[in-house]
Amino acid sequence: MTIAKLIGRAGVAALLMLPAGARAQQARLDELLDQELPSLVATYKELHAAPELSHHEVKTSAFVAQQLGADGYTVTEHVGKYIRPEWHSYGVVGVLKNGEGPVVLVRTELDALPIEEKTGLPYASHVRAVDDSGHEVSVMHACGHDIHIASFLGTAKLLAELKDRWHGTLVMIGQPAEEAINGAQAMLDDGLYTRFPRPTYALALHDSPTLAAGKVGYTPGYALASSTTVDITIRGIGGHGSAPQMAKDPIVVAAEVILGLQTIVSRENSPFDPAVVTVGFIRGGTKANIIPDDVEMGLTVRTYKDEVRQRILASIARIAKNTALAAGIPEDLAPIVKASKTEETPAMYNDPQLTERVAAVLTRTLGADNVENVPPIMASEDFGRFGLEGRQIPICDFTLGAVDPTKLDESRRAATRLPGLHSSLWAPLPEPTIRTGVKAMTSAVLDLMK
Repeated sequence: MTIAKLIGRAGVAALLMLPAGARAQQARLDELLDQELPSLVATYKELHAAPELSHHEVKTSAFVAQQLGADGYTVTEHVGKYIRPEWHSYGVVGVLKNGEGPVVLVRTELDALPIEEKTGLPYASHVRAVDDSGHEVSVMHACGHDIHIASFLGTAKLLAELKDRWHGTLVMIGQPAEEAINGAQAMLDDGLYTRFPRPTYALALHDSPTLAAGKVGYTPGYALASSTTVDITIRGIGGHGSAPQMAKDPIVVAAEVILGLQTIVSRENSPFDPAVVTVGFIRGGTKANIIPDDVEMGLTVRTYKDEVRQRILASIARIAKNTALAAGIPEDLAPIVKASKTEETPAMYNDPQLTERVAAVLTRTLGADNVENVPPIMASEDFGRFGLEGRQIPICDFTLGAVDPTKLDESRRAATRLPGLHSSLWAPLPEPTIRTGVKAMTSAVLDLMK
């Protein structure tokens, strides 16, 4: 196989611009990656077909631990301490020491989402499981954590093979419960930085539905919004569907509350302060002719500024309470509004100096045409917690293109939408995405530990 076929034209151009020693290192990395790629793609497909929910990553964590151990890492399982005792942590930490030097943490997520997959792929998930609320749900890797794990394991293996090229300590983290945005804090609360080496730098990647496979993106500074889960219980007075005048219908109140919530961002928030309020679920009732006693709703709130977040939470409580009051629901049955203490995370801040350094490495490695400075988005991620309060540890979470380039070009020409993250149709293009993820992360770590 020719080098051009192995790494692509942009990669060849970038390779030829490097000094001889660096070219030799890149060629060796490409050779190792080419050997491992078929196995990594097979691993990805196996993981995709067997997803596990947050707080239930039993088999996924065991698999990651086994793979890290086989590559020579000292592995510790079940790292994490949650507020709720019924949650068991499946955090994995693999440590590989190689002399004096910086400590670099590389993280992947382990969990999947309660979504029914509709991709029709031969390796599609058909898994069903019981979630933390006791509901039976379908489960799918609709956020690409399976791509992340495959890239993570490839990076771990290549760095173990390339120990003659770096010095320091690698800390490879398999983090549970990212989708619940409490897994990172659980690992920190279990002494992650006292039981294991405290990192000099922390790195992660996340797949993207807006970048072509083979490309990567980076965002210095604020990159992802904060996230807070809010649960609302609208209480009413149940009764017969034929006699609504004898009841106080919580379903009608819930509908009015949902419409009222839409005015928070559009009429109460400054357009210069990004914010999102989304109602993700509404549950109520058992039969068409029964007015239920209550309705449950789940919301997600996204902001960059904490003062905006606090103001929005207050508005949610005010709208819910006053809408119920206007409907004649007595004050002792006022809605119950709870902002979660476990499903919340602050906005994520990529250390600008570290991020620019990583971007320079990726540009040299992948070619300038394959590296983009991308704007912040309103998605959220608890990876930022590994940087600690006050940004004590520089972190960088870069973006990994995962879309078929041809389909992406067609969608832009035709102004049509492709499936995004958390969609039942999300399907990354495996081979080039994993190849780029492994090469990008391995190159970034080698540069930090050279």
